[in-house]
Amino acid sequence: MDKVGSNPANRCPLTPLGFLERTATVYGDCPSVVYHSTVYTWAETQRRCLRLASALCSLGISRRDAVSVLAPNIPAMYEMHFGVPMSGAVLNNINIRLDARTISVLLRHSGSKLVFCDILFLPLLHDAISLFPSSHNPPQVIPIEDPHEPNTPTHSYSLTYEKLLEMGDPEFKWIRPESEWDPMILNYTSGTTSAPKGVVHCHRGIFIVTVDSLTDWCIPKQSVYLWTLPMFHANGWSFPWGMAVMGGTNICLRRVEAAAVFDAINKHKVTHLCGAPVVLNMLSNTPESVRKPLPGPVEVLTAGAPPPAAVLHRTEALGFTVSHGYGLTETAGLTISCAWKGQWNRLPASERARLKSRQGVRTPSMATIDVIDGTTGQSVKRDGQTMGEIVLQGGCVMLGYLKDEKATKAAIREDGWFYTGDVGVMHPDGYVEIKDRSKDVIISGGENISSVEVESILYGHPMVNEAAVVARPDEFWGETPCAFVSLKEGVGSSKSPMEKDIIAWCREKMPHYMVPKTVVFKAELPKTSTGKIQKYVLRNQAKEMGPAKQKSRI
Repeated sequence: MDKVGSNPANRCPLTPLGFLERTATVYGDCPSVVYHSTVYTWAETQRRCLRLASALCSLGISRRDAVSVLAPNIPAMYEMHFGVPMSGAVLNNINIRLDARTISVLLRHSGSKLVFCDILFLPLLHDAISLFPSSHNPPQVIPIEDPHEPNTPTHSYSLTYEKLLEMGDPEFKWIRPESEWDPMILNYTSGTTSAPKGVVHCHRGIFIVTVDSLTDWCIPKQSVYLWTLPMFHANGWSFPWGMAVMGGTNICLRRVEAAAVFDAINKHKVTHLCGAPVVLNMLSNTPESVRKPLPGPVEVLTAGAPPPAAVLHRTEALGFTVSHGYGLTETAGLTISCAWKGQWNRLPASERARLKSRQGVRTPSMATIDVIDGTTGQSVKRDGQTMGEIVLQGGCVMLGYLKDEKATKAAIREDGWFYTGDVGVMHPDGYVEIKDRSKDVIISGGENISSVEVESILYGHPMVNEAAVVARPDEFWGETPCAFVSLKEGVGSSKSPMEKDIIAWCREKMPHYMVPKTVVFKAELPKTSTGKIQKYVLRNQAKEMGPAKQKSRI
């Protein structure tokens, strides 16, 4: 057996880019991308992607060059996920919710050679480029037209996205990776706890996570997928490539608003969508006058933050079937999912929601996951209580952080684990549950308090829309929980709960040491560009409030 091994026939680099060619053959005349009245077939999408790759090469883009995109969920954004890496370049999606200063930093850090920019975000991009130092050459800018947006002229640009495609060859022989470890994707973390870092993924990793996600979510052929999850958020958890595998239909939404989502579901008979818990919260709190009955079963995959059981319960009450997973920018998609057991369907709805709020078990293609004690490096007890850090091993873990060897070594250590920075527990049945980010654990009088657990209780309050819990300095306990809360729309001032009402609610439902000592009401909680609540902003606000006094201790 010593002479049997790798050979030229089996040594082809894994890449998700080949999915498109197969799908154009099988589903060539079927709809691929729908945006308002614009409808492309899979044959047309393949030709457009090949034209894009060809045109980029003609502009001088070569292997490993970074090409950035600043755009919402429109057809061009979908096409970038194939066309840009088909030119040999590395795709860098930029979050449209970032400010000009941050975008400027990311463009310089990535060394981007060219930026495709949606017509509505050109002022933002120009502000970002204006912040470049004179010694740094700015990238070429190519605007993306949108005929469905009024008053957005592009006549001042000699080259636009559609004009570029006209230059390309629809029969272009796309540039395959020399190695499956070649970089394909550059994404930046959302920066919930620190400055954004550039996460580099290879063709192999993206191939693995794409096939893995399709398998784990059991997506059938020719599903109708609604883009409520931004493609700039970890490449839409790999589903731009995944929908190509299944010959599905991508329904693009520029703006994710409750009315538009329900309209699209009904008009296009949507079967699948993804979104962070903030999207589920939006849908479940939509007024009845805006909601529309679902035309059929709609599968929802949620991740990005621990979903409160109350939000899951309200969403499923509308008829959605919610699946829950866990992943990071560093894993290119979901690597843990709450695999559902049939016997759980016999449980009460509230208990089903509690079980579904757990992150779950490793997805099929992940090698292994664990929760380990940071001091001993050993696995924690499977008791659902002992907390440790969640660690991962698998083929879709990133290559590393761009130009940041120190951060890469801190995350991917010599013991072979990728350290997520998330604190969790392992339940007796082998299911993982996140309890917090390591920086968000509150230590009060020697007790570790999971802010996620406190938030889950707060979300059960009938008037609470959003909740976040952070540490506030305390003269006696060192620090105590401080809850920031926004109320549901339509709650009048005469009916609004007071701080003491929220505290009383919590005292009935959790150990007293976990109860927030301070409650701050806000119209809206600050969020990152991917919809996650910015806890570091709230932590700073809690610190600025000064230490809580002994006389008010719980």
